[in-house]
Amino acid sequence: MIAKISSWGRLSTSPHHVVPLYESKLPPFQGSIKALPFGNGRSYGDVCLNPEGVLWATMTLNRFIDFDPVTGLLSCEAGVLLRDIQRLVVPRGWMLPVLPGTQLITVGGAIANDVHGKNHHVMGSFGDHVKLINLLRTSGELIKCGPNENTQWFLATVGGVGLTGLITEATLQLRPIQGPWIESENLPFKDLTNFFDLANLSENSWEHTVSWVDCLNVKGRGVFIRGNHAGSKDKPQSPGRVIDVPFVPIVSLVNRFSLRPFNWAYYRSQTNKRKASLVNYETFFHPLDNIKNWNRIYGPRGFYQYQSVVPTNNGKEAVLAMLKAISAKGEGSFLAVLKTFGNRKPLGMMSFPMPGVTLALDFPNKGEKTLALMSSLDDIVRDAGGRLYAAKDSCMPRDLWVSGYPQLAEFLNYRDPGISSAFSRRLMGN
Repeated sequence: MIAKISSWGRLSTSPHHVVPLYESKLPPFQGSIKALPFGNGRSYGDVCLNPEGVLWATMTLNRFIDFDPVTGLLSCEAGVLLRDIQRLVVPRGWMLPVLPGTQLITVGGAIANDVHGKNHHVMGSFGDHVKLINLLRTSGELIKCGPNENTQWFLATVGGVGLTGLITEATLQLRPIQGPWIESENLPFKDLTNFFDLANLSENSWEHTVSWVDCLNVKGRGVFIRGNHAGSKDKPQSPGRVIDVPFVPIVSLVNRFSLRPFNWAYYRSQTNKRKASLVNYETFFHPLDNIKNWNRIYGPRGFYQYQSVVPTNNGKEAVLAMLKAISAKGEGSFLAVLKTFGNRKPLGMMSFPMPGVTLALDFPNKGEKTLALMSSLDDIVRDAGGRLYAAKDSCMPRDLWVSGYPQLAEFLNYRDPGISSAFSRRLMGN
């Protein structure tokens, strides 16, 4: 069927030939039409889009294949949502080791983008816990790959943004937990020096660390959030009721009139919340999942997500420079997230996480003004030796893609010639 599809950023809507997959094989037609695996469409930019082409819709590949409650090994098809895994295994004392900001993504998407969470310094990225992948090439070849089998295929597919083939099934290693609770603390910090001090002090004793930062404050004040898994007989805070943004407003609700009072109020509200609290894991890991269609608040033109990582030795200076650039352009970000990655080598050839500090920002689409701001941020990231996150990208320049991912030439050897995306055409020409 022909359907108009957009990514989560809602920057554009384009017609696609959508083909639902009901079994782990490719549809009969191929020819010269190139296709792209498509999960739940939660990537922000164009990595999940293939305008005028074919999308293989994988959410119909949603079967659980096997789960061992003793070892924590789980096998499933690629279209299973992380949420559905969690709701199956958490009551049985297991959990996914790495959880991104939303649990409404598919297993295939989590692998293809090698997603990370708040505990990279302890657990690494999602791919670190994948034991086996079934990868179907458009040639019809099925490749079973993992850390100990067809390893180079595995390293190309983890973080390979869907370009090495169709992931049909995966086996994941879960982690044991005592219950669905997280002991959490919120600590306000006045500047980036304070942030890095808290990060260094927390990483040895807290598994999960992340910060909200006030991007309108050039010193980088914010709120440091840390958490540990907890075993408790107390009843924790429930995930809360899901609310909906029922329509797209005629203008973005994220603007200079709303951002400054919101940021000030949020920071002030946290100054008296130093006491630890017990919360449900969904509340801690996925607060925005309780706001259905929250991407609509940015209005009809959508929004850009911009996430970078820069090496540790340049981290403080680069983040300060980005905050100053945002302030100088009179812009701001509602969801500004700052955290440090652990000192471990990226797993996949094209995996985003690396040792350093990562800053994720969102900007309402104001056309050339927004693009000019992100270009200035690109300059800072480039000079600091950093990289951008493909899963959230919409306008990365090719030179930053090449310099940020030094294994790109090796990765290209594993490309599937029958697969293409708007992202790959923009940065790799095919």
